[in-house]
Amino acid sequence: MLKQKKYDLILMDVNLSRGMDGVQLTEFIRNTIPEYKDVPIIAVTAYAMHGDKEEFLSRGMTGYISKPFTKKNMLSLLERVLS
Repeated sequence: MLKQKKYDLILMDVNLSRGMDGVQLTEFIRNTIPEYKDVPIIAVTAYAMHGDKEEFLSRGMTGYISKPFTKKNMLSLLERVLS
């Protein structure tokens, strides 16, 4: 899908159902698709333990939001990463 269309933002679920997890997929995207080097990738996850956010950001994600989240929190994050 990423090669067929250029997206302005990716909401990445960290826990994917099979194959790579969202962190591995983010690293793959960052390392193999040059057009996505600077596209914001937001971690959307239920992982909310101390250090999880820092881990995701250090592995190539631009932002982080934990489930459940409010519309206000998501809009605020989107505004921050897209500005």
